[in-house]
Amino acid sequence: MAYDADIAIIGAGAAGVGAARRLAGTGLSVLVLEALPRVGGRAWTREAAGIAVDLGCGWLHSADRNPWCGIAEQAGFAIDRSEPGWGAQFGDLGAPAEQWRAARQAFDDWSERLAAEPPASDRASDALEPGGRWTAYLQALSGYISGDELERISARDYLAYSEASTYRNWRARVGYGTLIASSLPADTPLRLATPVEAVALKADGVALATPAGTVRCRAAIVTASTHVLAGDSIAWPAGLDPWREAATRLPLGRNEKLFLEIVGTGPFEPETHVLGAIDDPATGAYYIRPLGRPVIECFLGGTGARTAEAEGHEAAYARAIDELAGLFGASVRGCLRPFMASEWAATPTIGGGYSYAQPGCAPARLVLARPFEDRLFFAGEATHPTDFSTAHGAYETGLRAASEAMAALTLRPSRAGAGAKG
Repeated sequence: MAYDADIAIIGAGAAGVGAARRLAGTGLSVLVLEALPRVGGRAWTREAAGIAVDLGCGWLHSADRNPWCGIAEQAGFAIDRSEPGWGAQFGDLGAPAEQWRAARQAFDDWSERLAAEPPASDRASDALEPGGRWTAYLQALSGYISGDELERISARDYLAYSEASTYRNWRARVGYGTLIASSLPADTPLRLATPVEAVALKADGVALATPAGTVRCRAAIVTASTHVLAGDSIAWPAGLDPWREAATRLPLGRNEKLFLEIVGTGPFEPETHVLGAIDDPATGAYYIRPLGRPVIECFLGGTGARTAEAEGHEAAYARAIDELAGLFGASVRGCLRPFMASEWAATPTIGGGYSYAQPGCAPARLVLARPFEDRLFFAGEATHPTDFSTAHGAYETGLRAASEAMAALTLRPSRAGAGAKG
C-alpha cells in the first residue's frame, strides 16, 4: 500500500489545526482533508463593509490558561483583556433592577445546589426550585451555555466544565476564526472542499474515500463533530459502533448568532449587554458594539436557536429588532438593519453548536476519545473531559490525538515496500 500521507487529519477546525501543529517538523507526512471551502470549522470570522464578526466561537474562555492566547501573541495578534459586559443588564432595561438581581441570584443558587447535592438523576433540571419564579430565565441561560434545556443536560458534565473554568474571557481583536485559520502551518498540505465519504481499515493503514479519489494513510485523526460521527454522511467501519453510540450521547446543542448593523448612533453604548426578556427562554442575548464595532451580536441558544432555524433569518431578525425596540424604544428600528447570521445546524458537515452530555452520559467523552486499533484517533471539543464546547479544548485534543498517532506509528512501522509520498 503506497501512502498519500503517514497521517491524514479529517477536519481543519481547531482540533485539526492543533493536530497539524503538533505533527509539524516531526518528519511524518501529513495531509488535512476539510469538507468546507475554508479552514476553521466552527470558528469563522467573516467581514463585510469593513466590519469583522465571529459567526462561531468569539471568546477565548479560561483565557489565562488558553493556548490560543499564546499562539495569538506569537503571531502578533492583539488580545483584548477587558471584562465582558455579560454580568449586568444595561440600564436594567426590561424589568426593575430588583428583578434582575433576583434572577441572577436564582442562577447562583441553582449553581450552588447543583454542586452541593448533584441530582441522583444527573439531570441538571432536578436542581431547579420546584415552581421557581426564575425557571424561564435559567432555561435561557442553559440555552446560551449548553445549547439545550436543563432537562437534557448532564449535571456531572456541566459541573466538570464549571469547576475547570477560570472564568477569564478575552478576545482576539482580529477574530477567533481568523486566529485559528491562520494558525495552520503554512507547509501542511490541505485539501479544502474535500469531504470524506467513507473510512475503511486496510491491512497496512486506512483508506479515506473522497469525491476526488481515495486517500491512503498509515493512520487518521478524526475531528468530525458528534453530529457527523453519529450520522450517515460518512461510512464508518462496523467496529466503530461504540464510538458512534458515544457520539449520540453527546449531541450538539443549538446555538446561532445574528448580527445587526447599527446605522448612525442610537442609544447603544459599546461593550454593554442586554437580554431581550427576563421571562422568555427563547430570548436573545445582545452584546452591543463589541470591540467598538457598529454591530449588535444576538446570541441564540436552545429554544431561541431552534425557533430561528424553523422560522428563518428574516423572522429571526424581526424578532431581534422587536426585542431591542421593546428595550430601547421604537426609534431604534431606524438604526438597525440585518447584517449577518450563522447557520450551524443547517451546515451538514457540522450540524449544530457545541456538544453537551445527556444525563448519565458524561463518561461518553472518554469513550469517544479512545483510539481505534491504533489507526484511528479522535479529537474535537466533544472528546475533552472538561473543556468541551471550546476552541481551546478542541485544540488540546488535537495535540493529544497527534501524540497518540505518533506513538502508535513508532511502534508499528510500515511494511516492506510501502512508503509515504506527498
